[in-house]
Amino acid sequence: MTMSNTSILPCDDRQFLHSDECYGPRLELEYLKPEIGFSQQHVNSTIVLFGSARTLPPEVAAQRLKEAEEALAASPQDAGLKRKLAEAKTQLDCSHYYQVARDFGALCTRECQSRQLPSWDFVVLTGGGGGIMEAGNRGAADSGGISAALNIELPFEQHPNPYITPELSFQLMYFPIRKLHFLRRAKALGCFPGGFGTMDELFEALTLIQTGKIPPMPVMLFGRDFWKKLINWELFVEKGMISPEDLNLLTFCETAQEGWDAICEFYR
Repeated sequence: MTMSNTSILPCDDRQFLHSDECYGPRLELEYLKPEIGFSQQHVNSTIVLFGSARTLPPEVAAQRLKEAEEALAASPQDAGLKRKLAEAKTQLDCSHYYQVARDFGALCTRECQSRQLPSWDFVVLTGGGGGIMEAGNRGAADSGGISAALNIELPFEQHPNPYITPELSFQLMYFPIRKLHFLRRAKALGCFPGGFGTMDELFEALTLIQTGKIPPMPVMLFGRDFWKKLINWELFVEKGMISPEDLNLLTFCETAQEGWDAICEFYR
C-alpha cells in the first residue's frame, strides 16, 4: 500500500479506507450500516423480490414495440430493425412480470401495513434497480407503504429507482454482504424471471434453507412456464442430487394473489 496522508485521522482518510488492507473493515461497515438502518426504521421482517433489471413496464414495452414497427415499416429490408422488432415483442411479452411484481408489492404492503404499528413486518425488499426491482418498490408506494432496497455499485451504473423509501435505500459495494442482508430478515422470497444474478440469489437462498442455515420460508417462483423450461427440477431428484421433498421448497405462482396466498398458507 502506498502510504496515505498520516496527518489526518484514519476515519477521514479515504485513500487508507479504500486500500486492500482495509477490505475487512469495509465489509464490516457494509454489514453494520443497513443493520442499523433497518433497526432505526423498525423493520422486523421482509418479503424479498428477485428478478431481472431488464424487465420493462408494460406501457414502456408497448411504446418500444410501436416505435420498432414504425421503423421497420420505413425500411422493411433492414436486418437490424427486424432484430429490434423481435426484441421489442419479447420485451412486451415479459413486461407482464413487471405488472405482477408491482401488484404483488402493492398487495403485500396493503395487507401488512394497513395499521399504524410501532414496527413493520413483511416489508418489500428489492435490489433497488429497475425492472422487477422497481416494480416491487413501486407497488409498495402504490399502497402508500414503505419499502426497502439494497442497491449495488456496478461498473455500469445502477441507479436506485425512485419508489424506494429514502431511509431504507442502501448503497453497497460487495455482493456477499448484499446477499446476507437480503436473507437476514426475510420471511418470504418472490423470484421472477431473471438472469445470472437472479439465479445466484435464488439458489443461494435454496441452499441455505435446505441445509438449515436459515429458517424455512415460502419461495415463490412466478411464471411456471419460464421456470419449468429453464430448469429441469425433476432431474435433480432423478439423478439423486437432491431429495424428493426438496422440491417442496418451491411454489409456482402466476399472480400476485397466488403469491400472497402461498405466504398466508405457510404462516397460518
